Amino acid sequence: MATTDVMLPDLQSCVLCEDVRHEFNGMQTLVGVVNVVPAPQLPITYMRLCIWSRWCSGTGKFRQRSRIVGVDEQHVIAQAEVDFELKEMEGHATNVHYFGGVQFQQFGLHHVEIYLQEELRLRFPLPVVKMVPPPQQR
Repeated sequence: MATTDVMLPDLQSCVLCEDVRHEFNGMQTLVGVVNVVPAPQLPITYMRLCIWSRWCSGTGKFRQRSRIVGVDEQHVIAQAEVDFELKEMEGHATNVHYFGGVQFQQFGLHHVEIYLQEELRLRFPLPVVKMVPPPQQR
């Protein structure tokens, strides 16, 4: 393969979580995997949210953009970009985007979006739901 050849990678995995810890042995630990945002009232603020993603089976230099969009699908609540490189087909690249002070101001369906070179590669729902307190015990 020539050095100018680019093969777009596959998005092997993507997880929204509360933290990513980098262990002494080089491994990563994902903490608090988030699939729904329960809120007793709004607005609700997360001190930290992370998007962990891994790319594989490609070669070249790329730019990943990660974002969380609001219910109206126009308002961007959080966004980050990172450049990365895959030098060989057997390699992989792991990207972690850290967002501080992410505030959700509406109940409803938000979305997490992952772009590669300005092309949407993954979009998954992130519902923000009203928590109903349990009935009082007598």
